[in-house]
Amino acid sequence: MVEAHYDSALDRLIYSLRYEQFRWLYISNMAFMFAMMAMFLVRSVLAYDLTDHDPFSLGIVNFVVAIPMLVVAPLGGAVADRIDRRRLILAVQTSVIVDEGLVFFLLITDQLNFPILLVLTGFLGVLFPFMMPARQAIIANVVGRRGLGNAMALQMAGMNATRIVGPVAAGLLISFVGMASTYAIALVLYGIGLSAMLRVSPSYPDDVERRRTVLGDIVDGFRYVWEHAPVRVLLIFGLVPTLLAMPFQTLLVVFAIDVWDKGEWGLGVLNAVAGIGGLVGSVYVAWDAESHQRLRRMMASILAFGATLLLFSVSPWFLLALPLIFFADVFVSIFMALNNTAIQLLIPDFVRGRVMSLLMMSFGLTPLGTVPMSWIARHYGAPTAVAIASGLMLALALVFYFFSPSLRRLDTNTREAELEFADEESRGRRSPDLTPVAK
Repeated sequence: MVEAHYDSALDRLIYSLRYEQFRWLYISNMAFMFAMMAMFLVRSVLAYDLTDHDPFSLGIVNFVVAIPMLVVAPLGGAVADRIDRRRLILAVQTSVIVDEGLVFFLLITDQLNFPILLVLTGFLGVLFPFMMPARQAIIANVVGRRGLGNAMALQMAGMNATRIVGPVAAGLLISFVGMASTYAIALVLYGIGLSAMLRVSPSYPDDVERRRTVLGDIVDGFRYVWEHAPVRVLLIFGLVPTLLAMPFQTLLVVFAIDVWDKGEWGLGVLNAVAGIGGLVGSVYVAWDAESHQRLRRMMASILAFGATLLLFSVSPWFLLALPLIFFADVFVSIFMALNNTAIQLLIPDFVRGRVMSLLMMSFGLTPLGTVPMSWIARHYGAPTAVAIASGLMLALALVFYFFSPSLRRLDTNTREAELEFADEESRGRRSPDLTPVAK
């Protein structure tokens, strides 16, 4: 493979932005994600107000989003592998604007109530699984495999940035301009995302002529993952931090208020530091995207994540916990970016949407990990719960490494896949209009 040439460190960091199509896609993704992250907070505040400050409403309004995302994801992936992914994203983004616009109209006309909010929020939960796999799959169509590692890392960096800034900005806007105006600004951002996506070229998946029924495509997606050990192992390996350690974020409120007695401002600081750590980790992967030592970095990052999270759980001081949670999120962000990129590199385009939908389902499983962790925290304390989860994650990570030949061959498998698919692209399997070359 031809190595990319970088004019500077900054050029190395943002290499994939050389692709004009990816720039428009990135603008669309960031505008949409910023609005979506902001609206998670706005909907929670709305639910809290509409139910006369019932804390249970906060769980309900997030539950009705999470469950449809988990159930509908395989269907969304199958659709993303059958039609123009750009058209699918445009259709879903338009539907999201209509849904949020209806909430905005009911809000300003004082007709919004909690049941209606739940119904419209649940509809969003149905829409997102059709768009998210397509958004991930289209990246490879736009930049090709040469720029995929950097593009995926930049995508994660942007998502981490919106995760930090979106809710903060929404909270400030609600305080200064009110709920209705905040909703209107979010709708404008959704519109910007839609307009930028219109500048992206059509992106059809490979081998559409092989398609069977939608149900058959869903079954084929599961069968592909089951029959291809490298992909299957990476998907399952990615569940280790997702199910065991990532749910620790739900217990940050306990650490802030009960363990270190820092109140709500302490919780805000912990969340901000964790978000910045995730951003830093993603930026590092984007800068070092050309490295082929993925296995070494994946193992180092997941083990370092477990170790720093374990130290965080037993920290007696708030100030010591801040750098620990920062580095914990740096390491888990590195691991997730490397894991996701390796999966993208290993899979052919005709099944990309379905595999991305399974990856999305794994993220949706995170709430399941909160149940046992919360139970342990109730009976034995939050520090004990996080410590146990961290120890289990460290042990399972080592088990995966020593007992999975497919994982140990990760670097060889990804290099072979890059060479194989690069040869297919050079022989014209994919139209150059759909995989533009950076100039």
